[in-house]
Amino acid sequence: MLRSLLAAASALTLAACVAGPPPEIATPVPVLPAEFLYEPDTATAADLADLLPLRDPAFDTLAAQGLAGSPTLAEAAARIEQARAGADRAGAERLPRIGANASVTGQRINPAQFGGALPPGISIDTEQVTYAANLTAGWDPDIFGRLRAQQRAALARVDAASATARGVRIALIAEIAATVIDWRTLSAREAELQDDLASAEELARLAGVRERAGIAPGFDRVRAESAASSSRSRLAALESERVRLVGRLVTLTAQPASQVRAALLQGPAPSEASPVPAALPSSLLVNRPDILVAAANLAAEDAELAATARRRFPVFDLSAALGLLAFSPGDLFDSDSIVGSLVAAVAAPLVDFGRIEAEIAGAAAAKRAAYEAYRNAVFTGLGDAEAGYGLVASADAEAVAAAREANQLQRAARLANTRYEAGLSDFLTVLEARRAADASGERAAAAAGRADRARVILWQALGGGDLP
Repeated sequence: MLRSLLAAASALTLAACVAGPPPEIATPVPVLPAEFLYEPDTATAADLADLLPLRDPAFDTLAAQGLAGSPTLAEAAARIEQARAGADRAGAERLPRIGANASVTGQRINPAQFGGALPPGISIDTEQVTYAANLTAGWDPDIFGRLRAQQRAALARVDAASATARGVRIALIAEIAATVIDWRTLSAREAELQDDLASAEELARLAGVRERAGIAPGFDRVRAESAASSSRSRLAALESERVRLVGRLVTLTAQPASQVRAALLQGPAPSEASPVPAALPSSLLVNRPDILVAAANLAAEDAELAATARRRFPVFDLSAALGLLAFSPGDLFDSDSIVGSLVAAVAAPLVDFGRIEAEIAGAAAAKRAAYEAYRNAVFTGLGDAEAGYGLVASADAEAVAAAREANQLQRAARLANTRYEAGLSDFLTVLEARRAADASGERAAAAAGRADRARVILWQALGGGDLP
């Protein structure tokens, strides 16, 4: 009988092992260029974090509040704990299972089930109560590595969740920085508009004096007052933008609006743009959270494919039980009540009509999809970094040109006003020069803000670097 069982087990093992290895799916690292095309020649070895407005007290305060209280970060942290719990469960599956149980069982037997009358001298107790207590143990030795592959997949999911949380943190800091920069840009635009308003009011006052003196028509005063009204309307429009920025920061930091606005009113903004750091395209593979997430998901799918393929092989299970069995409570601890068992079992698929092969094909397709997602993340990062460098260069050039234009137009406006006061120019020339100068100052402030914002975009595109 034992030989028959061994022969059957060997047949099952051989039948399960005839399947070939899992499909090989190549996942080479995408080839990246040696350097960024749009990286400026003046790129320095500055720290990547310097691209953020770290010297701005409003950013320091709001970033700290956001990192401490953001609901999105708390959710990402919970996802990490969930993934770790899954990894702990996968690791525990490789360890023995030990349990205990106890029972009291009552049973009533019908003597008629044994046929006719029993032989003389033999009787059957028709009611019986048994008392039992057992220690049980079981273990899958995982000879073919299915459980090990599942544990690798679970650990890769932890890496993916951790990288996702880092990406959420980087996105949060980048958006807070961009919003603070927008607030500072509004303040700079407001200062320019206040200067414009003061100049327009002075021009209107001068036109009014000349009108009352009878040396200029009243139309000059009206045109000067309309220029002042234009500056006032642009100033009023800034408040709606401020309200929108405060509301966005309330969402990002989970702080009340009054506290957010108080933080924004802290201290002056940095006066000069930060230098642009040098970087290599290959650094994206270890710095960009989305690429790290895609790489971890690819590793998880690879392990899942290996685990699925190992379902074709036999599963060995060792189990044992040691306990007590008695028919009265007083006999429970007698030596005759000790019972036990030791079992070694093997189970393997023999004919499943392609079920496992279909699961393997599905796992292989999932791995191919994960690889393409990884390639997409790599080239998305490369494109973002190239665009980030190019955006900084163009925004810096725009800011320099806008500042130069504003200085020239302000000088032209002053000269036109001087000529007007000396009677060498008409009022229309002064008014047009003043309008051009007014618009240029606000444009220069907005261009400087876009240059600062471009640095935040580049910081995020390069992977964020060391977080503050």
